[in-house]
Amino acid sequence: MSLKKSIVLIIIILLIDQISKIYIKTNFMLHESVDVFSWFKIYFIENDGMAWGTKISDFVSFISDRTAKVALTLFRVVAIFGIGYWLYDATKKQSPKVLIWAIALIFAGALGNIIDSVLYGVLFDDSINQVATFLPETGGYDALLHGRVVDMLYFPLFEIDLPEWFPFYGGKRFNFFEPVFNIADMAISTGFIMLIVFNKKAFSKKDI
Repeated sequence: MSLKKSIVLIIIILLIDQISKIYIKTNFMLHESVDVFSWFKIYFIENDGMAWGTKISDFVSFISDRTAKVALTLFRVVAIFGIGYWLYDATKKQSPKVLIWAIALIFAGALGNIIDSVLYGVLFDDSINQVATFLPETGGYDALLHGRVVDMLYFPLFEIDLPEWFPFYGGKRFNFFEPVFNIADMAISTGFIMLIVFNKKAFSKKDI
């Protein structure tokens, strides 16, 4: 797989990701949802942390949420350059297609969420109790690097009441699958799954 084809794949994923996020942001209020099927909903939430809404400040108490947010965003920006070089190097060495596909997916997903984190704070106003406006005259909901990632894909496949004897979650209602995510998250997850499942093929000895 050539670098040009990788770039085309990245652009396609970015377009789908950003178009879906902009549509949700400009047509839904925060926490508004639409049932597509009983097991699939469009549910608009925003995430200003890491995976599953985790924040750096949850682990490092002396760092404020805003400082942690900037640190996380800058780390993502630096990381995307590393992933980009990895993709360039893999295509230059004519590495296995599965490796190049995986890196391209991870790169596209990471870049998609970086766009939210870096720019959405200044491009949109708030979504709380209102539908956000793109490029509002009164300014965005926050500063550069303080944007929140838009998530909307929710698959509550089933819910069950766990018995009291069940470890840790006994007596509670369990929702599977609870996380809400976006197209960029799907691309990142797919890329990592490909690296795990096709590990031997992706990292053959000739490419090490």
